[in-house]
Amino acid sequence: MARLVKGVRSFSSAASSLLAEAPVARSACQPESFQVFRDVPPLRQLRRQLLKNDRSVGFVPTMGALHEGHLSLIREAARENTDIFVSIYVNPTQFGVNEDLSSYPRTWDSDVEKLEKINKELAQIDAEESSGAVTGRITAIFAPTSKVMYPALPPSSEIDGEGSFVTITPLAKKLEGSSRPVFFRGVATVCMKLFNATTPDRVYFGQKDVQQTVIIKRMVQDFHIGTEVRIVETTRESDGLALSSRNVYLGDRRRAVGLTIYRSLKAAEQAYLAGKTSRDDILGAARSIADQVLSEQQALLPAERALFEVDYISLADPDTLDELEIVDPNKGAVLSTAFKMAPLEETTPGEDCGLGDGKVPVRLIDNLILRPQS
Repeated sequence: MARLVKGVRSFSSAASSLLAEAPVARSACQPESFQVFRDVPPLRQLRRQLLKNDRSVGFVPTMGALHEGHLSLIREAARENTDIFVSIYVNPTQFGVNEDLSSYPRTWDSDVEKLEKINKELAQIDAEESSGAVTGRITAIFAPTSKVMYPALPPSSEIDGEGSFVTITPLAKKLEGSSRPVFFRGVATVCMKLFNATTPDRVYFGQKDVQQTVIIKRMVQDFHIGTEVRIVETTRESDGLALSSRNVYLGDRRRAVGLTIYRSLKAAEQAYLAGKTSRDDILGAARSIADQVLSEQQALLPAERALFEVDYISLADPDTLDELEIVDPNKGAVLSTAFKMAPLEETTPGEDCGLGDGKVPVRLIDNLILRPQS
């Protein structure tokens, strides 16, 4: 992808005025290098001005609680666009009735600080760039209320709830969708709304939420949405644990055991790379690791262990997510899994139990792409 051309960085006076007039979220931490939009019309006005000035928009949708994974998406967007829009909105319709909407981390001030910091990082890249290319910047944050996102009716998490929803089936019924029946309905609906509000040239998602990426690609294709979907490789800790906003709930004990999810996937990947193509051989390697760790944990005292349940381990077609009995080496496959980390049964004084003191169950998902061998 070619870098952006020099000179496109400067705003027109009209665009600058639009940013200055944007409504901001109330916060002790007010942004300096971008503005926060709470409603759609002023954001669209800015977008129209950017179009008139031949500027491009890369969009990074988030639910806040930003981490390095989100920042990697922003860096990728900055390489391909002049302007970056970031949304921060905890979408209620992708949480089931009994799921953790109320406990989902909301960290507005630290999110704004991180976004300001990365804008400074991007400016520094520009200052050091000798080739004449330029890096994009975050210019707008879209932080709507639920009344803005769902203006006609209150958002519903009921399976048969009333409202205007986008459903992408059968993809949304597989894997995560089998145990979270409203999840992808909520994801597709909010993404459609966000895409309509921001009309980005490109939108950026992480590979960690692989089923989400397949569903969004299908939605964009089926509804003729004029946005390119970019998928960025999963950002991981040094030991392999995929970054997630929910990791703050783990604490030391559950985090150490939670790494089993990555170890299981890597064992299955190694089986594939060694020439195995059957479902039993590939998934058997993953299940062996998970079963061994769970058995070891069950043998420990309640104050020492971290129990978990394997929701699924999947070996699926990369386009349809249909389960495979044999992997076609010319096409590859998606290897994915979900673990449910149970609340800690007993804790010890001074133990790092994470946000929520170890009482919040944590669902961990991860995946690896088995690349074509030809």
